[in-house]
Amino acid sequence: MEERELILNGSLRKLLFKFSLPATIGLIVSALYNVVDTLYVGHGVGPLAIAGLAIVLPFQILMFAVGMMIGVGSGSIISRSLGRNDRHKAILTAGNGIILNFLISIIFMVPCFLFMDKILIFFGASKDVIVYSRDYMSVILLGFMFQSFDIAGNNIIRAEGKPKASMYVLILGAVLNIILDPIFIFVFKMGVRGAAIATVISQIFSTLYILLYFMFGKSVFKLNLKMFKLNYQVIKEILKIGFPSFLMSIVDSVIFIFFNRAIMKYGNDMYIAIMGISIRVMDITIMPIIGITQGFSTITGFNYGAKKYARVRFILKESFIWTTVISALSFLLVFGFPKLMLGIFSSSQDLISIGIVPLRITTVFFITLGIQFIGGSFFQAIGKAVPALILNIARQVVFLIPGIIILPLFFKLNGVWFSLPLSDFLSTVLTSFFVLYELKLIKKLQLKENT
Repeated sequence: MEERELILNGSLRKLLFKFSLPATIGLIVSALYNVVDTLYVGHGVGPLAIAGLAIVLPFQILMFAVGMMIGVGSGSIISRSLGRNDRHKAILTAGNGIILNFLISIIFMVPCFLFMDKILIFFGASKDVIVYSRDYMSVILLGFMFQSFDIAGNNIIRAEGKPKASMYVLILGAVLNIILDPIFIFVFKMGVRGAAIATVISQIFSTLYILLYFMFGKSVFKLNLKMFKLNYQVIKEILKIGFPSFLMSIVDSVIFIFFNRAIMKYGNDMYIAIMGISIRVMDITIMPIIGITQGFSTITGFNYGAKKYARVRFILKESFIWTTVISALSFLLVFGFPKLMLGIFSSSQDLISIGIVPLRITTVFFITLGIQFIGGSFFQAIGKAVPALILNIARQVVFLIPGIIILPLFFKLNGVWFSLPLSDFLSTVLTSFFVLYELKLIKKLQLKENT
């Protein structure tokens, strides 16, 4: 297969850009889903509506988590299988991944509908904000299986060596959302509910694109009944490898609940809105890093599966360099121009004036993000779920959550913001240790192969 030979023998630097650029473009455009929702809602409805969307964020992360678990787990197996030229297992994995997405989405959707108000209050919604949160979440829920499928399908397409096709999935949905948002919010006067409707419609069209690509595109995975035959071992492997990504996202969801509740204790709804804007700003600035991480993951999985360890070491170093450069530039942008960033989402001068300090504090250690993302993805790409799980748990559970609880006792509201750079720093130290140790093991395998 042409893609396989290219990944195993082509220039790694060129391959990294070839795989990362489409992923980066797609991710940036995809991030515009929530960014555009927040932007239009902020200017069309007001700061409290932004807070309403921020309250729903933990639930949206759950939707993302399901897609990432299935996509990362399936993608790792598919890349390594195609690296070994095992097309049968790759196709079987894709089919089982699609089934898993449908089943898990239904399992989560039902209780969320039944206990929506209780969930939103637990997430930190005040009596002034819950009306906006309810309007948004009641519609977004309907798109659960579509959003998770879009994320999982994107990973599966990219894992077979088709980065441009995976990019089109993200671009299609995001562009539709950008077009539909102002129509539903401003023309139809539907407020946050209109933003949610635009998002779900866009997700449905992305899902249709993926299905049509599998049926008629240049894909290894041609939809047929055989690929949907349930295989316990494949399902177990998908969940085992993808679970660290799921857990990381779920912990992210829990963390935002902690953030919201801590902010309401030491601040007010306006600061919830600031947190919502901060997350949207971070979404855009870190997408190039995630894009390189995704390109790196596919290349690493292929080469590790083919036992080309020298190429694995080289691509790891190259990815570290580029993600660090990008994270440094992102830091300079956000830290240097916080007023500009906040002004994009809201014209409220009160919100902008009190949001500058929080935005700057949360981005202090942005420069370390490349090491964290590449390090965690590295272990998933080579099929080592335990180190990936440890790194993800350490950053979020061991470092960040205690920081959110303890630091406000000394620094009040600023302590909530300080918890983010502290966890970034400690996570970078731990990730570096794990990666350096694994590189020693890979070097031994390389020497063994050469003798």
